[in-house]
Amino acid sequence: MEFRIFYTLLPLLIISAGTAFAQESLLSIETDDSNYDEGDTIVIFGNVHTVIGDTPVLIQIVHEGAIIEIAQITVGQDGTFTKIIIAEGGVWKKSGEYTIRAFYQEHTTESTFSFISKSEAVETTTNFEVDAGNKGTFDVEYTIRGGTVKDMVVDSENFALVVEIDAIDEGMITLELPREFIGAEKQDGKDDKFIILIDDIEVPYQELVVDSDSRVIKINFEQGDSDVEIIGTYVVPEFSTIAVMILIIGIMATVAMTRNKIQIKI
Repeated sequence: MEFRIFYTLLPLLIISAGTAFAQESLLSIETDDSNYDEGDTIVIFGNVHTVIGDTPVLIQIVHEGAIIEIAQITVGQDGTFTKIIIAEGGVWKKSGEYTIRAFYQEHTTESTFSFISKSEAVETTTNFEVDAGNKGTFDVEYTIRGGTVKDMVVDSENFALVVEIDAIDEGMITLELPREFIGAEKQDGKDDKFIILIDDIEVPYQELVVDSDSRVIKINFEQGDSDVEIIGTYVVPEFSTIAVMILIIGIMATVAMTRNKIQIKI
């Protein structure tokens, strides 16, 4: 009798589970990232399985029981919807986990993300003394948020400065690069673009300040990144070494040519 009851209930359980899954898939919502700092742009997007007339999707952003944002989003004919929110203003004060709740008729779903306010975001600004070989040392001033700088080393073979970081969260680093020791220049002496690699993958960067003594660049990184490589057209001590080698080769070639001329005359 017990087996008969079990096999009688089994189809009902399967149908119930399938119905729950179907209900859940009728509405979905996501964000373009899982971590945001104050001032960041949050892109919220999702999908409804069945479009019901002009019914909008209602969303709420909630933190510790308080509603931070509320909005109605128009649903496209294909069932998709998108909303852009700037994470700043009086209500965006506390760091922590935030929940996005979406409502569409009787269907609901939610998603979460982390937020860090400026007052609680830790930024470090200091100088790092880089070993420049026979040139001694030079200082690189930097500001980092979302991690710490472990080391800075010169990669003379690739004309690069390698910054080793411990990225505990997504963040950014700005570096003031002294022209005397590292730079990127075209043949006419004008500034060229640096090549920025993070863990051997090329990434974009922003140039914040350019003057006669240095160039200040800003690089964004992700949690878990480790090596930030700034590649230019020259870096010490390799540049000075190459210059000396070229000079020596030039002198040797001149001496050899002079000897040959003397021998021919004789």
